[in-house]
Amino acid sequence: MIIFGTKGYLYQLAILTLVCGQCGNPSAHTLRKRVTKFTLFFVPLFPFSTKYATQCTFCGAEQQVTKEQAEQLQSQNAGGQGGQGGLGGPGGPGGQAYGQSQQQPPHQRP
Repeated sequence: MIIFGTKGYLYQLAILTLVCGQCGNPSAHTLRKRVTKFTLFFVPLFPFSTKYATQCTFCGAEQQVTKEQAEQLQSQNAGGQGGQGGLGGPGGPGGQAYGQSQQQPPHQRP
């Protein structure tokens, strides 16, 4: 008898500050990678599905993103760059700016 199946793994890649396309709030979003692996006798052998998504911590809305978009968001987060995110425009729900990063103005001392 052969025992086979799948097992899912969830990796949190980054926490980003983005404007949510669902609720419109600038809030923290988790960037996650979900990998599904084929198992044989409960031993994971190889991945056959990899998906990336961001999830709003304010309303819980989840947005699927491509691998390229996930890498771009991760590199922006690691580099400390502000400005425009790579998910705005038609990629966001309803054409809203889902993935635009929030850049805070520098604080000036009196």
